[in-house]
Amino acid sequence: MSGIINSSSFAKALWPGVNAWYGKAYSEYGVEYTKLFDTFKSTRQFEEDVGVSSFGLAVSKGEGAPITYDTERQAFITRYNHVVYALGFVITREIMEDDQYDVVGQRKAQGLAFSMRQTKEIVAANVYNRAFNTSYVGGDGATLIACAGGGGSASHPNMAGGTWTNGPATAADLSEAALEQAMIDIAGFTNDRGLLISVRPKSLIIARQNIFEAKRLTAPDGRPGVDTNDVNALKGLGLIPETIVNHYLTDPDAWFIRTDVPHGMKHFERRADAFEMDNDFDTENAKFKATARYSFGWTDPRALYGSPGA
Repeated sequence: MSGIINSSSFAKALWPGVNAWYGKAYSEYGVEYTKLFDTFKSTRQFEEDVGVSSFGLAVSKGEGAPITYDTERQAFITRYNHVVYALGFVITREIMEDDQYDVVGQRKAQGLAFSMRQTKEIVAANVYNRAFNTSYVGGDGATLIACAGGGGSASHPNMAGGTWTNGPATAADLSEAALEQAMIDIAGFTNDRGLLISVRPKSLIIARQNIFEAKRLTAPDGRPGVDTNDVNALKGLGLIPETIVNHYLTDPDAWFIRTDVPHGMKHFERRADAFEMDNDFDTENAKFKATARYSFGWTDPRALYGSPGA
């Protein structure tokens, strides 16, 4: 919708007798995107992360034989292009003067701030929502989650050769078996030259529909779903320190495990949210606007493991 907000837009605001105005005073969820990304400041038009393909394993050297020399080189490049997000509204001077309830002025400004916050949450969550979508690929040309059972790319390429995956071989719903396999897979992550690296899970990220199943899997001391004295290995080993519910994830079956790999899920703030207003000299209309400039994405996909669900 667009247009100028005038007296006819809020005819009831000009007269006494209205008991309540509804539709604006809803509670909001707290900020959630900060749990999905690391935030950085930016002072440039865009930011680039450049990977490195490092050295391989040492090789056996015979007596009197020369040293084998290895090399390293630049690997995949990821660019973060900062996008401006903006929204505004125009109201006439007359409705501002005659509004009996302050519905148009201050409350509209609050609504604009609400829209800006929601926009940022959705833009952030869409990086996860599109993790298996081949229309959205990273610096290595693959989807964020690449595995045989994900529906996106089958694997991530290494610059030095070979491939690797960050999802299950068969798509799986959130379950004890799926989480245990994820822990095993993450512990086997390697660098670009195939050398084993230490990667630890930081959090389990789920949609609101999976909150009850996640609680059953991670909270009890005993093994979920059985009446024996088996321990809950996931909890006992402390493999999932935190469970995060993101209300902006669109696939109820998808789940993700964020790891401690640096330079993974990244958010750049080029310009913080700014709210401004001005008046048009001829019409005396008041203009209100809010703008922000930022980008969300990923550099090293080892920062995330995921499944779209069965």
